Amino acid sequence: MPFYEERFMAEEKRDYYEVLEVERDADGRTIKKAFLKKAREIHPDVSDDPDAEEKFKELNEAYMVLSDEEKRANYDRFGFDGPQGFSGYGGFSDFGDFFGGGLDDLLGSFFGGGVQAQSQRRASTRGANRAVYLDITLEEAARGARKKVSYVHSVACESCEGKGTQDAEPHYTTCPACDGRGSTFEMHQSIMGTIRTEVTCPNCKGMGEILSNPCKECDGEGRVEKNETIEIDVPAGISSGQRMVFTGMGDAGIRGDKAGDVIVTIDILPDDRFQRQGDDLYCLLDISSLEAMCGATRHMKDIMGNDIAIEVKPGTQYEYRIVVKGAGMSHLKSELRGNLICIVRIITVSDFTDEELEQLKAMRDARIETSEASEDAEVEAEPKKKKKAKRPRKRARK
Repeated sequence: MPFYEERFMAEEKRDYYEVLEVERDADGRTIKKAFLKKAREIHPDVSDDPDAEEKFKELNEAYMVLSDEEKRANYDRFGFDGPQGFSGYGGFSDFGDFFGGGLDDLLGSFFGGGVQAQSQRRASTRGANRAVYLDITLEEAARGARKKVSYVHSVACESCEGKGTQDAEPHYTTCPACDGRGSTFEMHQSIMGTIRTEVTCPNCKGMGEILSNPCKECDGEGRVEKNETIEIDVPAGISSGQRMVFTGMGDAGIRGDKAGDVIVTIDILPDDRFQRQGDDLYCLLDISSLEAMCGATRHMKDIMGNDIAIEVKPGTQYEYRIVVKGAGMSHLKSELRGNLICIVRIITVSDFTDEELEQLKAMRDARIETSEASEDAEVEAEPKKKKKAKRPRKRARK
């Protein structure tokens, strides 16, 4: 197995409204206007900022969420921890992918003929990343687990040893269709006039060069697809939506370029006994009405399979929460654990014998008599209120 590096993706995301510099109650027209304004400032083809590409991707992601009513509603309600973590909204490799190839058309009216026309950049030969989703149980998330992950990716072609050709040394000629730029231009008519956009050259696939005597096995790319299975160590305390990155395990680069990564997104399956909130676990604890009245000690197994004792105090009420410290989920990269919170449900006992029922009735009647006697005593002990004498009214002087 080739060497790879494992790491967690720790991304500090900015609020989408902050990225677009709009208020949270902004309408769709305002959001689109703000996006276009920001795009003119930070697009990689017009900005000298070395981080322009990352900033533009951030802007695209923010606009993609806030311009969609359903995604925006989920974001407003859950933030980045909403359905699918919102992390799936990013990750497109080309700015045009976001608009289905129409980003140049959208921005072309502002830049006078296609923002990418000035760049003349060739297609990237770096291998693409591969996304894998891994389902694990809550117990595996608590304990940590070693899991197998299968996926399909591109690997170096054995026939040409990744060079893309059977020749000892690859030979290239400049692509006649794009004159080595890797892209050609198309003209489109829009309500704003004629817009010129740049597209990947279909003849050289964006490379700008034509390989002489390409390998027949890989069609000159130097790579072929292969089914791969790797084993990964899922750390204890991991949460749904967290991603593990395995460097260099994605697609091989074209003709020997750098390989992409494998990004494994964790999804924790629902558990029959426990519900997770952070590092704490919640469960239901059913006790009888007699146990609620008299108290009891109940035994159960925690998420790790350890036996724990739960003390039910006399007089416990319905939905009372009993906290067992240190019996919850493991903290990520720590030996500490969260708490287990047991929510009490009281089940009324109904299978008494006649003798037991008579004893309970006698206890009930005795408590009623005691309660009534106590109330009568309190009433007699209350001091009688004295009536205040009325003061005579003063007669008005004549």
